[in-house]
Amino acid sequence: MTDVRLSVEQHYGVDGILQAILKALEAMGKDIEQLSPADLAPVDEFHIRGREATVELANRANLSPGRRVLDVGCGLGGSVRYLATEHKCQATGIDLVAEYIEIATALAERVGLSNVVEFRQANALALPFDAGSLDVAWTEHAQMNISDKAGFYGEIARVLKPGGRLVFHDIFAGDGGEPHFPVPWAEKSTISFLEKPASLRAILDKAGLKTSEWEEKSQHSLEWFEAVIEKTKESGPPPLGLHLLMRETAQSKFENVIRNLRENRIVVVQVVAEKA
Repeated sequence: MTDVRLSVEQHYGVDGILQAILKALEAMGKDIEQLSPADLAPVDEFHIRGREATVELANRANLSPGRRVLDVGCGLGGSVRYLATEHKCQATGIDLVAEYIEIATALAERVGLSNVVEFRQANALALPFDAGSLDVAWTEHAQMNISDKAGFYGEIARVLKPGGRLVFHDIFAGDGGEPHFPVPWAEKSTISFLEKPASLRAILDKAGLKTSEWEEKSQHSLEWFEAVIEKTKESGPPPLGLHLLMRETAQSKFENVIRNLRENRIVVVQVVAEKA
């Protein structure tokens, strides 16, 4: 388990990400001393369909001002900042990768949100929160690197209040066989742990999380990736984008996600589940 954790941290941790982001923003004509959360959207949401998917998920979550929300696997913190600014939630993000937490904190300071949001380095299997202390647990594209799904969703259930909601936008195993690698969450299969949707439902039920909404977004995700690839072929990658987090392997990872979606090797779903 320690070896897997180290491999996951090494997969996501890339030196110089913050400097690359600020340089890209300057190339776009942005004043890096006067940034808004929206300026960061192209890079700070490391999941399929970026801000578009975050807005969809927030609409499902039935959010209201003051709700205490935890983003499990927050990456660079884009969803946390969105939830704080657009929905006035008390938003916190945790991530296993120290570099991501450092960058998320630095970006929050640059957009004037350091007193509104919080980021902590933590393991999703041992959340540093009291039982029954959160209104909403939010997660996008984190569980693919975690083999202990029962532990992952069980820990989320532990920290939710009765009636609290888990909302997620995630990638699971399709019926077409093992994925082609590399993909954004793994260079190879050793740190990729995809669950089938049917077994996921059973895990959620056992954790005391009753599914109230379930929508597959695979076709929508495929169309989004195809558009990204087509645009990149026409005009090259934009100054600011997720390719900054994946560096030289970004193109092959995007192409493999497209192939995996087309061949039903992966599926993408958005889900809402409530704690009994």
